[in-house]
Amino acid sequence: MFHSQDPRTMPKEQDWPISVEMQFLGGLSDGNPRPTGNMCSPGTDIVYKGKKLESHCLESTSKTYDGDQWVKAELIVHGDSLITHIINGDTVLQYSQPTIGGGVANRYDPRIKIDGKKLKQGFIALQSEGQPVEFKNIYLKDLSKK
Repeated sequence: MFHSQDPRTMPKEQDWPISVEMQFLGGLSDGNPRPTGNMCSPGTDIVYKGKKLESHCLESTSKTYDGDQWVKAELIVHGDSLITHIINGDTVLQYSQPTIGGGVANRYDPRIKIDGKKLKQGFIALQSEGQPVEFKNIYLKDLSKK
């Protein structure tokens, strides 16, 4: 999750931080596609292909990665403009204009969820939704400095 709200502003009852998520999913080894590097938007909206996305999640074009294996994920975020998801060197999703809005985040402090506010910065949050996950070699590069 990136452009995430400050965890100190989250009530204990809030389910998800207001943020944009680059979602990591492993394949289920059942022969069905299950892409990774998807986008989900708890408490936020994004623009995809020139239009505000109406759904909460957007599938990437990545292939399915079954079993235990390392997958390299890169996220390039240019403030509130272009956001690019890259999986194992392939660009799998691009969108823009993240703003606070939409649903899915519940029991938040209404002073924090100001719909329409552009998301230009925020915290980074790593999560696991009930399944084991390992992260390694996490690098951050400030793209605002030239």
